[in-house]
Amino acid sequence: MKLRTIFFLIAALSLAVSCSFFGKQYTFTEDIAPLVFKNCSPCHRESGAAPFPLTSYLEVKKKLKTIVRVTGNRSMPPWPADPNYSHFIGEKYLSDAEIQMIADWQKQGAPEGPIDKLPKLELPQWRSNIGKPDMVLHLDSVLLMPNGKDRFFIFKIPGQLPHDTFLQAAEFVAGVPDLVHHFNGHLLLYPFDLKSNLMDNPLKVEITEGEYDQDFLKLNLLNDDGSRPFRIHSAVNYLPGVLGTAYPAGIGTVRLSRKFAFIGNDMHYGPSDRKVMDKSVINLFFTDKAPQRPTSEIMLGTNGLSPIVPPLSIPPGKKTEHSTRFMVGENISILTINPHLHMLGTRFLAYAIKPNGDTIPLISIPKWDFRWQYFYTFTHMVPVPRGSEIVAIATFDNTRANPNNPFDPPQWVGERLEFGGASMRATDEMFQFIITYTAWKEGDEKISLNPNP
Repeated sequence: MKLRTIFFLIAALSLAVSCSFFGKQYTFTEDIAPLVFKNCSPCHRESGAAPFPLTSYLEVKKKLKTIVRVTGNRSMPPWPADPNYSHFIGEKYLSDAEIQMIADWQKQGAPEGPIDKLPKLELPQWRSNIGKPDMVLHLDSVLLMPNGKDRFFIFKIPGQLPHDTFLQAAEFVAGVPDLVHHFNGHLLLYPFDLKSNLMDNPLKVEITEGEYDQDFLKLNLLNDDGSRPFRIHSAVNYLPGVLGTAYPAGIGTVRLSRKFAFIGNDMHYGPSDRKVMDKSVINLFFTDKAPQRPTSEIMLGTNGLSPIVPPLSIPPGKKTEHSTRFMVGENISILTINPHLHMLGTRFLAYAIKPNGDTIPLISIPKWDFRWQYFYTFTHMVPVPRGSEIVAIATFDNTRANPNNPFDPPQWVGERLEFGGASMRATDEMFQFIITYTAWKEGDEKISLNPNP
């Protein structure tokens, strides 16, 4: 009896010491799983974009040392935007307290906890960040070889429906996310009787950078009478890390004709380090709700409406700062923004200054990461009155101290005038700020942009 009493006293003392040292005792099922399932599992799952799954206690425990390290240095979950400056739909961000909780849970031996407290994890079987697509269009596959070269393509991705419908969202899903640098997709709408065959070859053409104006001729995209079909610019786009988004029904909706095609103008693959087949897709989501709030785009900076000051020319061994400004000529409500830099970028800031001098914060990215370039959709529409000035500021580091510098020793980097002001190669540089907006209406600031409130 004395030995048993001593044993229980030692156990109780150990627990008390542990609680005193670590604070609250954490378990996977009650404390850690909710964080992992929300911020990690959507990508870290079977057939997901991430390299290993994190959907169970054993999977998380196996990678716990790595998880503690990458959450501690905030490289994961990948959410570059500063949540103290502005908020967006789908934020994946851990607070300091949550990061400390994961570290303490590891020190406590990573207990699993009661199984009945485990939250339910529902992951889609389809490749989408939006939901189950109504239609999936497959890009013609591309075999990538380890030859160290950038490659550029124009794609024709045709589709046909039994009748006209309304398109709510289009989502590009990269087949090989680490090699697809970008995809710019426009939507072509064909009168049914003016285009006899959209499915004819070729479905893709490899091009040299700067040939983008040849797409209609090379891919037989004109109507049969030689006229051009109606085009919706930038109907679907992709950059590293981009996840598909959708607005509530009626916002940004377009009427989709029975015969249509997406034109990938252009598709850029970065240099491959292996032999792999890319099989990217475009997911389509339909709705019964007719278009109510059409959307438009403003592009600042490279190839855009506003100049970069000073011009984007970054000498080797230098750190530089550049800005671009645009005066809004009408009352607008901003829905989504997309900052875009290449590998030398280190910081990005954008805001609007109203005519009365008030500032509207748009986005702050204190540590730019080329691998994660989201299209950020605000939680609610952001009204910007006519006469406001939109300002974007970016900094670049072309020194050896920048671990992302593609050149050693550093070389001159900037816009390439021979490509119309911008080279699409990742080793060159760009400074863009793309804004998706709709015409302003009274009360827009109260309209949620969450398609599933």
